[in-house]
Amino acid sequence: TPQEVIKQSGAEILRLWVAAQDYREDLRISPEILNQLVEAYRKIRNTCRFLLSNLYDFDPSVHRIPYAQLPELDRWALLQLAKLARRVRQAYEEFEFHTIFHELNNFCSVEMSAVYLDILKDRLYTFHRDSPPRRGSQTVLLEILVTLTKLMAPILSFTADEIWRMLPESVRKHPNVPSVHLASFPEPDPRWSDTALMERWERMLSVRTVVQSALEVRRREKLIGSSLEARVLLQATHPIHDLLATLDLASFFIVSQVELHPVEQIPTEGMLVSSPGAGFAVQDVVKAAGLKCERCWNYRESVGGHAEHPTLCDRCVEAIR
Repeated sequence: TPQEVIKQSGAEILRLWVAAQDYREDLRISPEILNQLVEAYRKIRNTCRFLLSNLYDFDPSVHRIPYAQLPELDRWALLQLAKLARRVRQAYEEFEFHTIFHELNNFCSVEMSAVYLDILKDRLYTFHRDSPPRRGSQTVLLEILVTLTKLMAPILSFTADEIWRMLPESVRKHPNVPSVHLASFPEPDPRWSDTALMERWERMLSVRTVVQSALEVRRREKLIGSSLEARVLLQATHPIHDLLATLDLASFFIVSQVELHPVEQIPTEGMLVSSPGAGFAVQDVVKAAGLKCERCWNYRESVGGHAEHPTLCDRCVEAIR
């Protein structure tokens, strides 16, 4: 019965079950289905909790970074957010509630947890608190959190209200909206829908997927444990080489070091993982050079070079000054 579901899992799970059903087909409910929804809810909630926890020192009226000054990674996240907002809004208008659930779940699991937030942790945790890259990340995290909260509000009403009460006061005071249920639906900035950016990042993310599979090969061989123990040797042809050269590849792949070599043609043999049709290959993954920085956990040859902070790398020494 509904009361049993509420007693065991909470009213939000019952709401989520209703929203996740395609009402044109037979409705199914079982302990397994409810457990899957509990996991999906936990992923959405934990994503929002991560966003909130990294806004503790962010005042948008003081620290917000303009869109034009954001790194490409942050603009890619806003591009994904704009796509989500359009799809969810359309689904609400067409009463396709199951689509809304799947869009929110996929956004939190794939675009956020597996890519954007994973890459961002280094910037959020180890950069100087007022550095433009860190404040830029927080600018985007706030946009994502406010938009997500508004989009989920009709379905996950209690959770959305709980998040809204915890938003920075300046956000709630600006539109003078005490509850998310009184807020307007999100209207993404048209600049976020950058088609050229989307095409570039589709290619770069395909490279990241191949690099992750190469890291997994070396992890199974016990050469590395954490990906930060790795140095990745990449070969790429033009134009993918020029595209990759614009990125901080070590941060993008979440490794300590990357060597990118231009080649005329991808060799057919001798590569660890190859994608000749896409114009790149992982030549090898080896142990990173240098010592482990105890603050950022990256392996750097600069660790041990500072008498005052012998266990930190150059970047971390600058960050704590």
